[in-house]
Amino acid sequence: MEYLEIFKDWLFDLGEEHEVNPWLLAMLYLISKPLFFFFLGWTIKNMKNRKPFMSQLLTACVCFSIPYLYVIIAGRNISVWVYVFIAVVYSYGGFTIYKKVTAPADPTLPA
Repeated sequence: MEYLEIFKDWLFDLGEEHEVNPWLLAMLYLISKPLFFFFLGWTIKNMKNRKPFMSQLLTACVCFSIPYLYVIIAGRNISVWVYVFIAVVYSYGGFTIYKKVTAPADPTLPA
């Protein structure tokens, strides 16, 4: 239990140092990820049905970006490696979305 207390203190000290609220960041992250997967699924469904899908795809991208944008906008004195990490996360996210959206439909799954 002592390790959790030490971790919590370290996390909140880090948040104060960089002017980022850890609770707000966690809430943004936990809320944005289910919304991201919902809109991504809706995008894939619309693509399979040959319906317009750009608004759902853009909304999925915004949902994916919310916690990272909070760190970029609100954070102060943040190390360069954090920005590199965020860029890697965006790149990997974009790549996986592209692969998922352009993958051929599995004929064994129901439509």
